[in-house]
Amino acid sequence: MKIVADENIDLPIVVRLRSEGHEVLYIAELDPGTDDRTVLFRSGNAGAILLTADKDFGDLVYRQAQEHAGILLVRIAGLKPEEKADLVASAFARHGAELVSTFAVLSERVLRIRKPH
Repeated sequence: MKIVADENIDLPIVVRLRSEGHEVLYIAELDPGTDDRTVLFRSGNAGAILLTADKDFGDLVYRQAQEHAGILLVRIAGLKPEEKADLVASAFARHGAELVSTFAVLSERVLRIRKPH
């Protein structure tokens, strides 16, 4: 699966996803400091799911009606990096196809997927 990982995503998550065969473009490696609109455009243009911890993308999608190829917002602060990587990798392994063109929120206990209208 194609994924654009925002720069606020921990490196161990990116490494884990890559090790499982996902194509991950990591903003922290490519262009740190890129604004949210550009990150969203880049992921949509690549047909990639945007992986982020930034709630501002919800505003871009729902209030400003920005196009996207899918967003997975991770809300898993306070866990060890390996635990975060396990949760994110599991979400992609189990629900990757369901994440396309949706806005999903991953917490420690649940993955909520909101389908487009």
